[in-house]
Amino acid sequence: MNWFAYAVLAAIAAAATAILAKIGVKDVNSNLATAIRTLVIVGFAWGIVFLSGAHSGIPHLSRHTLIFLVLSGIATGLSWLFYFRALQLGEASRVAPVDKFSLVLTLIFASVFLGEAMNWRVGVGVVLITSGTTLVALS
Repeated sequence: MNWFAYAVLAAIAAAATAILAKIGVKDVNSNLATAIRTLVIVGFAWGIVFLSGAHSGIPHLSRHTLIFLVLSGIATGLSWLFYFRALQLGEASRVAPVDKFSLVLTLIFASVFLGEAMNWRVGVGVVLITSGTTLVALS
């Protein structure tokens, strides 16, 4: 499979996550729900690492790689905590599109921090996504 197929699968899984999480946080503290979700993900991810043999790469990780993976993990944890709280307080059909506004921010950050090219089509996409997110969030 190519990157696009994996991206579509990720989008489907993310959509399922929103619905399942909304149902799951109904009668529980959102932080506790996030912690339970995280435990499942930790077990799932390490299981795949060991089953695939990828654990052999652990001794070869650079300090630079570890620092940025830890920072990414912190950002992910914060994102999940905020997302679960938003789902608990709001409608999944409104929370998820706002959460996916991260796409616009990612495009901007990738341009600024990684030097990735932005052309007029990406700019139009950013405007359309921002407009759509605003329309859904304010409906």
